Amino acid sequence: MRERFVDIFDLVKAYPNPFGEDIRVVDGFDLKVKEGEFVGVIGHSGCGKSTVLNMVAGLIPSSEGSIVVGEKEVIGPGPDRAVVFQAPCLLPWMTSFENVLLGVKQCYPHGTPDERKQIVEHSLGVVGLQDSMFKYPREMSGGMQQRVGIARAIALKPKMLLLDEPFGRLDSLTRMDLQDVILDVLNREKITTMMITHDVDEAVYMCDKICMMTNGPGAKVGKLLRIDYARPRNRQQMMIEDKYFHYRENLLTFLEDCEKQKETLKAIRS
Repeated sequence: MRERFVDIFDLVKAYPNPFGEDIRVVDGFDLKVKEGEFVGVIGHSGCGKSTVLNMVAGLIPSSEGSIVVGEKEVIGPGPDRAVVFQAPCLLPWMTSFENVLLGVKQCYPHGTPDERKQIVEHSLGVVGLQDSMFKYPREMSGGMQQRVGIARAIALKPKMLLLDEPFGRLDSLTRMDLQDVILDVLNREKITTMMITHDVDEAVYMCDKICMMTNGPGAKVGKLLRIDYARPRNRQQMMIEDKYFHYRENLLTFLEDCEKQKETLKAIRS
């Protein structure tokens, strides 16, 4: 396991305002991620969490700084990084199988039809959709559609999985079910993962390390919290232990302090 599999150094994202001045939404974001580690990024709305993830994915360019994944600098999108968004973004005229196959064809252009078929079937089976491979999105629930999105991502065999609030649109029971689906996949595949979330309990349950971002503009890493739980994890057991509530309180205190700072600045400016 490489200690610095992902190395994000002094990352900046700036956008011009109407007066032509650059506003740094993210300013000096630094993060090191071990190979196979699951890192959560948490912070208030508008602090730049998704902006950081999109820069790591190569979907938007950084203004300054560098991102290295597996000893390769990120200069754009690539099959080594797979993204699962809040909305599954499935093509409605394609079945689950066809939606996953679309990406597999791009990543394995020299694979035989049988080899591609095996990859798709394995990926859909891993997320529990063995019996729904030939259903269309309109025939599936939101949770099932998101499972297809997860299958599509892991079918690419990425070096890094990027999750942008993947459970944000789901009810609490479906959310917990899919959290366990992803953890089961990662326990087997050992994929290095970054997840954006607003949910403190979700972060503590799923992550090995949590990156807390300060308020934007000019957001950066405010604090890192390591979650000391072995894998696989038992939700019921974790939630009766004192250290679970210690981690949870640590995150809530940080977020509350950020909110107080925001209100103080607002009062000063007014």
